[in-house]
Amino acid sequence: MNSVPGNRLPPPVARKGRGACSNERSRFESWRREREPAPPPDDEADAPAPTRTTVWMKQARSIISANDSPDIPFDASINPYQGCEHGCIYCYARPSHAYIGLSPGLDFETQVQAKANAAELLEKTLSARGYRPKLIVLGGNTDPYQPAERELGITRSVLEVLERFRHPVSVTTKSGLVLRDADILARMARQGLARVYVSVTSLRNETMRSLEPRASAPARRLAAIRGLHEAGVPVGVLVAPVIPAITDIEMEAILEQAAAAGAKSAAWILLRLPREVAGLFEEWLQAHYPQRARHVLSLLAQMRGGRLYDPEFGTRMSGTGVFADLLRQRFELACRRHGLNRERQPLRTDLFSVPAAAGAQLDLFGG
Repeated sequence: MNSVPGNRLPPPVARKGRGACSNERSRFESWRREREPAPPPDDEADAPAPTRTTVWMKQARSIISANDSPDIPFDASINPYQGCEHGCIYCYARPSHAYIGLSPGLDFETQVQAKANAAELLEKTLSARGYRPKLIVLGGNTDPYQPAERELGITRSVLEVLERFRHPVSVTTKSGLVLRDADILARMARQGLARVYVSVTSLRNETMRSLEPRASAPARRLAAIRGLHEAGVPVGVLVAPVIPAITDIEMEAILEQAAAAGAKSAAWILLRLPREVAGLFEEWLQAHYPQRARHVLSLLAQMRGGRLYDPEFGTRMSGTGVFADLLRQRFELACRRHGLNRERQPLRTDLFSVPAAAGAQLDLFGG
């Protein structure tokens, strides 16, 4: 739904603790939800009621997702959860909820599916005859350390399997909960099998409360970087996404503080708005930055060839044009200033082996 200035509907209403303002239908459904032109709330008492999160336990049929995109530096990933309670309004994984008949809006952050058999499936996959190890990214789509993980421990069980098989893994997260698993990650890191990237979008709590409402606060993410570094785990920072006229001004400060905490590598990604994410982000802008909305969208379009989203491989992560070039130069200068990206050792695949217990059945048949 288009909510740019000039639309006759009132501004979207922000929901406390949630990123999305609406629950637009799945694009595969034949019916449609429409927001009625009701007046905006006068006070907090009239605001929408809090939306609770439901976590559904799911028996997945497979666990390793293959990737063949030429501009993504990994071929395989594991996502223990489908949907993400962190509620990041810009999340490029939101459209995937449409494939299970749910909305990329509020459903994405309130109807989460947990892959209860993830560790079992992974062990079976890694034990298969002919399996060849390659880097697995844990959390390439949704966050493996979102709130449900604190009780369910699915991500930890996946790491335990990877450790037993001595399989390389790279973890990406916005959560300080990753420190809970520093024991496993440190043991793997000593063998050249693990590294972690912590995503830091902004250092301002007030920005994060609406942009990434249920992700860890900036201070907790920096503490996670420091804790992982002290545990001996190679750790990097993702300045992602960079949102023009909202978070781009913080790029240098994020890199400086992450490096001071122990980060040795860094990357950045320009805001991406695929499919339904574009409309959801426009609603968010109208709810939280109404006076700045046109400017933000204008700058983004300048870096996307006149569109809000350009799916072209090679430029979709960083954009094109003068403003995108400036961001790239700022990032590179800041990295040099703070000693980031000087070198990064590839994770090892030559240590991979099927543990005796997991391979007992194979041995029985001469495997």
